[in-house]
Amino acid sequence: MAGSRKQRRLLEKVRRLTSLRSTYEDYCKLMLDGIDRKAAEKIESGTAAIRRKLAEDNFAFAETEKIAEAVTEARVRSENERFSKLLSDAAAAGINLSDSEYAKLTAIYEKKLETIKSHAAEQAAALRREGIGSEACKKSEDDARKLCDRIRENCLHDAERKKESARSKYAKRINRLTARIESTEADIRRLDALDDSMSLGDGISLHVDGLKMYFGGVKAVDDLSFDVHEGEIFGLIGPNGAGKTTVFNCITQFYKPTAGTLLFKAAEGKTIDLTRERVHDVILHGIVRTFQNVEVVPEISVLENLMVAGHRQFTSGLAASALHLPKMKMENQVVRERARKVLDFMGLTGYADFYAFGLPYGILKKIEIARTLMCSPRLIILDEPAAGLNDTETAELAQLIRRIRDEYNCTILLVEHDMGLVMDVCDNICAIAFGKLLAYGTPAEIQSNCDVQQAYLGVDEEAE
Repeated sequence: MAGSRKQRRLLEKVRRLTSLRSTYEDYCKLMLDGIDRKAAEKIESGTAAIRRKLAEDNFAFAETEKIAEAVTEARVRSENERFSKLLSDAAAAGINLSDSEYAKLTAIYEKKLETIKSHAAEQAAALRREGIGSEACKKSEDDARKLCDRIRENCLHDAERKKESARSKYAKRINRLTARIESTEADIRRLDALDDSMSLGDGISLHVDGLKMYFGGVKAVDDLSFDVHEGEIFGLIGPNGAGKTTVFNCITQFYKPTAGTLLFKAAEGKTIDLTRERVHDVILHGIVRTFQNVEVVPEISVLENLMVAGHRQFTSGLAASALHLPKMKMENQVVRERARKVLDFMGLTGYADFYAFGLPYGILKKIEIARTLMCSPRLIILDEPAAGLNDTETAELAQLIRRIRDEYNCTILLVEHDMGLVMDVCDNICAIAFGKLLAYGTPAEIQSNCDVQQAYLGVDEEAE
């Protein structure tokens, strides 16, 4: 890729337009979700009063029948007590009732009971005539259900109308941005922005060829070459001082290599010569990294730490930010929602509003990895992510690395001293020592390689 200023401006324009289009797409989705949420709230508030009134009516009817039963029971019990007292008083007074007299009293008692029960039945019938009976309740439930269905239908229809309006509004903006992107990309192709000699083969994400990094007379990296394929977890291992972190720093342009080629396949298959990129622009092509030491900002919340990581995706200028224009507010809302989704993915939702200061070390490591997911990563470089973690946390990290690769559809380049983790998660491994290539292959091939064993374990002098 030629390095002319015009081509760089065109590529930067494509990036900004693509980022803005993605922001509009995400914001449109947020708008649609908000419309659905408001419709659901409106349905709930509209039907809640109906359900509450129906429940109150049914409860009132149930209570009325219970009271009627209780009054009937009390009256029967009172009549029983009066009849028993009458017989007891007669016996105390020495009055002996004949069979006919006893039968007469019993008949009067039973008639009173019948009267009490008949009166209760008349009350129940009166309640039914007033429409509080079970049939009326059933009819009331049917009417309430129909009314609730009508409210739900109206709310959903209104929501769909608003959603269609929002889709139409943002579709026009997205289509305009897409047309501008396609026009700019056509200009790039006419300028031969991508040189055939620098294009990467199918399936290759990162190509390192003849990389050298000298610090005076110290050869930290010396003629190192390897390829990282798309969608793989690639391990870079070696003893302390082998030059692993220096390789990372060259890829991310913290160091400008002394010599060598660094090609990266960015979005839409564009091949980027990383040696021509500025360090703060590398992230714009989808290359993100963590550091050996935790680099979170302790004075702000976990959520804000993630939002800071997404600031390079903003297309709003200084004026829009200073004046809080709608475009800046839209981008801020989109980035905040992205951060919440990443926190949920990482299992950190409960820490969203916590200050980073004072959180456990394992959580801080997760936060640092979470920040890489805020940048639409195509290649994530993890520099000793398991350092300082216990066995349980390391096992969780292995699962997390696989999930990131699979769910975010990205490539992962890993430097790690924990060989258990490396052999567990990596598809291919490059072993180096003193800045030079020792071996390249699968975990099984690396484990059985004699040069790697000597670099890590040393040479047995007696065997020599």
